[in-house]
Amino acid sequence: MKAAVRAWAELLRVSALFTVPGDALAGAAAIGRRPGRGTALAVGASLCLYEAGMALNDWADRDEDAIDRPHRPIPSGRITPGAALAAAGALTAAGLTLAARAGRPALTVATGLAATVWAYDLHLKHTPAGPAAMAGARALDLLLGATATAGTGTGSVGVKRPVGATGTSRAARNAGTVLPTRTARAMGPARPVRPARTTHPDVRAAVPAAALLGAHTYAVTAVSRHEAQGGSTVAPLGALAAIVALGAAAVREQHGSRTCPRFRGRTAPVTATDPELPPPASSSPHSPPRTSVPPPNPSSTPPSTRPRPSPSAPSAAASGR
Repeated sequence: MKAAVRAWAELLRVSALFTVPGDALAGAAAIGRRPGRGTALAVGASLCLYEAGMALNDWADRDEDAIDRPHRPIPSGRITPGAALAAAGALTAAGLTLAARAGRPALTVATGLAATVWAYDLHLKHTPAGPAAMAGARALDLLLGATATAGTGTGSVGVKRPVGATGTSRAARNAGTVLPTRTARAMGPARPVRPARTTHPDVRAAVPAAALLGAHTYAVTAVSRHEAQGGSTVAPLGALAAIVALGAAAVREQHGSRTCPRFRGRTAPVTATDPELPPPASSSPHSPPRTSVPPPNPSSTPPSTRPRPSPSAPSAAASGR
């Protein structure tokens, strides 16, 4: 039993699983969201698809491993090729199921990721398109985290009422009090509607991060293609230069987001003295001024001493609206 568990752990490369959740977490961070239920589903889907790729990779390379790596589980006979292929199919189905729980956009991205993994292991790995396919898989993995995180971010409002028919008057809501209105009573009970989803605007913000990750993966994969037979030093040096350039671009992007908060989501407190902002809009002429002293009751004032309303000030009847 222990030998079988050890063989499957070696086939699936369990020790490398800790590198997988970083893509989904980076996708959530790229759209400015905290990790949530959708992020957890994306991590689970990424883990399943990653393990499916590991099993499929050894199944596709079983003849090559019999010469270069005879100690691997399939060439050594510890795991049969059919079992490895079945495990790859089951793990792919599990990954797509988890992605579907995060929403249809996440399932779409996960389907493209699964197709890229299978295409890479079965055919593209030994072609010039191999590094591009691996780069696309890593970029899609980051987008899966972003899409799943945004896809489960639903609005907190679950009822639908017209404006002004929410059960409280506008003046009462502005003053911090709750007063019933005749409009809300006439509308009757609220009608439940689907919570609003906000996915596409957030996911577009993760595209630059996915492109940077894909470029880095392309450079690393181009070098690792010759890890067993060796090769020219042009590819490693070019990959090193690309990684350095990507690191410099990431640092410059982060520095720009700190020095120019106006164009990257203003995080500093906005004051009325900001010269670049328009002056605050004045209050509506129809809304009464808010005062701490309640207006006098006309019924309690004698007719002879009852004050006349000033033309510049709202009447008592208007302030009671």
